Amino acid sequence: MGDYYDMKMDEVLPLRDVVFNTLRKAILTGELKPGERLMEIHLANRLGVSRTPIREAIRKLELEGLVIMIPRRGAEVAQITEKSLKDVLEVRRALDALCVELACDRISPEEERQLGKACDEFARATETKDATVIAKADVAFHDIIVQATGNQRLVQLINNLSEQMYRYRFEYIKDENQHDSLIEEHRIIYESIVGRDKERAAETARLHIDNQEKSIIRQIRLEQGQQAGKKRQ
Repeated sequence: MGDYYDMKMDEVLPLRDVVFNTLRKAILTGELKPGERLMEIHLANRLGVSRTPIREAIRKLELEGLVIMIPRRGAEVAQITEKSLKDVLEVRRALDALCVELACDRISPEEERQLGKACDEFARATETKDATVIAKADVAFHDIIVQATGNQRLVQLINNLSEQMYRYRFEYIKDENQHDSLIEEHRIIYESIVGRDKERAAETARLHIDNQEKSIIRQIRLEQGQQAGKKRQ
């Protein structure tokens, strides 16, 4: 993964938005770790900006639930909790099943071709062992299915959830033991949509989310155990 301090300047966006996007991406990809303190002066120095855009970015990140304010400590990256994970995945599970069912009815021949290609590209992405590359390929696969529904309200709902999902998806994708399962689930979803098998497509879409939840909860508990062990030392 790249260093999030390498800020990509955008001539169109105001500086405060560039700072916000930079810090947000660092949190979503895990470069800024859960529980890590966000020191305004430190971040300002590293990003080469004043403290004002840093302060504004932290305030916006707090509204998104990615940052929390701790009394007498200041801002820190919000923990990934089992409750927050389950809340997001509970909704995503239902929406993903709906998406694949609608895609069975509405997907175009061109979108079928794109989905097959995205399925292959995801499998190739796992060979890189680069979590950023794999996550991007995973998003691309699911985005084709969402667009194939032709339902703009559903597209909006999924897009809103996707930003929150990215953080969890990244945790899951870092677990290389799950890559073969992901490839197989993508393949079954693709084949089911092309074969217009709504029941199998929806069942696999739900299983896809269930497996992510189990894997991420294992990681959350493992990290909590490691943190508890350090405190006892």
